[in-house]
Amino acid sequence: MSIEVTPASGPIKQADATMPWSIIVAGSIVGAWVLLALFAPVVAPYDPTAVDITNALKAPSSAHWFGTDQVGRDVLSRVIHGARIDLLMCLAGVLPPLVIGTTVGLLSGYYGGVIDTLLMRLYDLTAAFPFFVLVLAIVGVLGPGLLNFFVALALVGWVTYARLVRAEVMAIRDSEYVQAAQCLGYPDRVVLLRHVLPNAFGPVVAYAVSDAVLVMLAGASFGFLGMGAQPPLAEWGVMISDGSRYVRQAWWICMFPGLAAISLGLGLAFLGDGLGQLHRGQVSA
Repeated sequence: MSIEVTPASGPIKQADATMPWSIIVAGSIVGAWVLLALFAPVVAPYDPTAVDITNALKAPSSAHWFGTDQVGRDVLSRVIHGARIDLLMCLAGVLPPLVIGTTVGLLSGYYGGVIDTLLMRLYDLTAAFPFFVLVLAIVGVLGPGLLNFFVALALVGWVTYARLVRAEVMAIRDSEYVQAAQCLGYPDRVVLLRHVLPNAFGPVVAYAVSDAVLVMLAGASFGFLGMGAQPPLAEWGVMISDGSRYVRQAWWICMFPGLAAISLGLGLAFLGDGLGQLHRGQVSA
């Protein structure tokens, strides 16, 4: 008789099926921004880069709901198209560190040894410096631009994911269902991918969603400093930077992209918190 060990034999148990309210509300906010970004060319009333000096610094009206900026570009259209850039920053700024850190943390936590020691030393070195300082230093060396910003995030951000995955894997690798799979002769790749990773990935996903808030704020900050997205690209940080010079006479230029960044940031933050609550409820059930 053969015995089959499946990932369902792990410690994750299904708890109450009730979805946390934060996931529903936050998912609606993030989903709305995703839809706006996907259909931006259809939804936006104007070309976000079209210059019309005759309509410069026009207050919000029926023709331009969010007003116009210093060169006559429609602020509403730029906010809608800016969602594309900021959501891209969230995705491109989180996905590479997530993949790299998960891979390294999985191997380090499962095998230990030299890899684990080197990872811990690298984490200690990285944690000794503030996150923004390291990213700023790397972008300063590589030069301004979104691509270099993403490279800097990947070089710095993967260490946190690796440490988180490592801690989860070390708690799982000695469990009965993992030992049973090893005794049955399953190769390491099967044990890691079918039994260890699915049970360790829950808190990583919750952290990744929350980390997207930090990435978005970092991207907006670097855009404000002129080291991220470059004009005339419609990006919320760049728009706030442009509008800061006209805040007394045209408050709408920086206020609306600022509100957009706040709403998306809160949506991602509550979504990450809700996923964390969901995972903790499953584990504790």
